Amino acid sequence: MQEPSALGRIVQLVRDLRRRCPWDAAQTPATLRPYLVEEVLELDHAIGEGDPSAVRDELGDLLLHLAFQIVLGEETGAFGAEDVTRAIEQKMHRRHPHLFDLGNQPVSWERSKLADGERAGVLDGLPPTLPALIMAVRLQERAAGVGFDWPDAAGPRGKVREELNELEAEIDAPAPSRARVAAEVGDLLFAVVNLSRKLGCDPRAALEQANRRFQDRFKQVEALAAERGIDVGTAGLEQLDRLWEEAKTAVRGEK
Repeated sequence: MQEPSALGRIVQLVRDLRRRCPWDAAQTPATLRPYLVEEVLELDHAIGEGDPSAVRDELGDLLLHLAFQIVLGEETGAFGAEDVTRAIEQKMHRRHPHLFDLGNQPVSWERSKLADGERAGVLDGLPPTLPALIMAVRLQERAAGVGFDWPDAAGPRGKVREELNELEAEIDAPAPSRARVAAEVGDLLFAVVNLSRKLGCDPRAALEQANRRFQDRFKQVEALAAERGIDVGTAGLEQLDRLWEEAKTAVRGEK
């Protein structure tokens, strides 16, 4: 007898759990949503850390949740593992007609989705709960997929300068509006994301690295302050800034 596939084994495991474990038997698609989001974020973190063993373990946890949703679909008669697999196979065939002897020339991913009727507009279908930074990247990628994009980084580089000038003008206005300042800050951040994308740099990964650098440096500031009997809470900006410059060199060897 042929051994079940990896997906088949995990689906069988979930079926067994549903039969014999009261907690597993009580779960529904809705009750599993928080755990699914948690597992995706844990996998995302493991990938960001570059830890293959952690990625493997988190993929397993996510696979279990995907199998759970498949089994729940089986139980209601909505779909099964074969339906899920067939649907994604057919979708990939439509997305890559040049690879599956369908006689078409390659087209952009976004154009293929529009042609396939999957969405009415280029920006439709993005989950509104996406973190804002990821949403900005995805909006820009989708627009770029239909040709709405600068050819290189020069355009977004100029746009960053333009948005910064507009923000500064709003800040320096006789009666700056908080709402308008916030709007200009948003435009500036969006432009920086676009510049990062055109430079081939993942803005989220870049920001994560910046966050880690800040944490490392500030911990070093606290350590230096403790060594010298300085109270960080009352030291003041000038003294903290001197410690910060020392910390930059101590933590990363930076100038």
